[in-house]
Amino acid sequence: MSSTSPAGRLRSVLFPALPLARVRVLRVLIFAFVAIDVLTFSRDVLAHAGNAGFFTPVALARLLHLPPATAPIAYTLLVLILAGCAAGIAGWRPRLTGTVVAIAFWLWMLYSNSYGYIAHDHMALMVAVAVLPTVAGAPGPGPDGTVAVHDRSMTSGPARSEAAGWALRAIQIAVVATYFFSIVPKILYSGSLANWGNSAILTWASIRRGTGLAHWLVEYTPWVFIPAQWAGIALETLSPVVLFLRGKALYAAVALYLGFHVSTLVLLGIHFLPTALCWAAFLPLERLRLPRQRVRRSS
Repeated sequence: MSSTSPAGRLRSVLFPALPLARVRVLRVLIFAFVAIDVLTFSRDVLAHAGNAGFFTPVALARLLHLPPATAPIAYTLLVLILAGCAAGIAGWRPRLTGTVVAIAFWLWMLYSNSYGYIAHDHMALMVAVAVLPTVAGAPGPGPDGTVAVHDRSMTSGPARSEAAGWALRAIQIAVVATYFFSIVPKILYSGSLANWGNSAILTWASIRRGTGLAHWLVEYTPWVFIPAQWAGIALETLSPVVLFLRGKALYAAVALYLGFHVSTLVLLGIHFLPTALCWAAFLPLERLRLPRQRVRRSS
């Protein structure tokens, strides 16, 4: 397939050959965060065990015929997730542990989202745990400190893989989609983006749940909220552009979006950490200095 043909260009966009080491580092970050997430942000699954009457399953939960959460179900999923994350971080059978974490975490989030609140900030994280186990040849350190290699490309030159590129690209697309598709509810609820951009919704949010800084802005500089709303719309609308940026332009865009989340945290106490973490899929994580590891060929 010619790289200049439409199909070839599409393949280069969706399946770029990227470093396997980037996937290994990202897997450690994702697993570490998932373990923290189920113990903090999405810990509500444990509390739902006694609330069967409030169980309103989302579409996929209905398709899977999931029963209401019970204590045995919730704690079994929690143990599987924590054990799988620990094993994955240690590099033990990354595809097997990754699959266990993916299935258990998806079920965990289906339960978390089936009791009246949809955590759309978790979408990219759920995609990440689903696609990372598809990458072979990106294991972490074994018990003896070595790294098992399952990809022949590891034996000569930089260890790169189209499978790694596809997994990272899928996470990147999920990150961008989180922003881009947030335009839809704005239009549905307000009638148009213009109505939303010119509304008092950010002022209302700052009064209702804002921090001291947000209250100060409402009182002394209320004019900043309309421009801020339009800036948010611009960030969401233009988010697909990030998929085509490279180098310093890409790093500047990542910093811009992370800065947006810092501002919502400071003003409204909204963190969006699961999505913020997944911006790491855009970065050259392979440059991080990890413990030195010997590479051995698996038989």
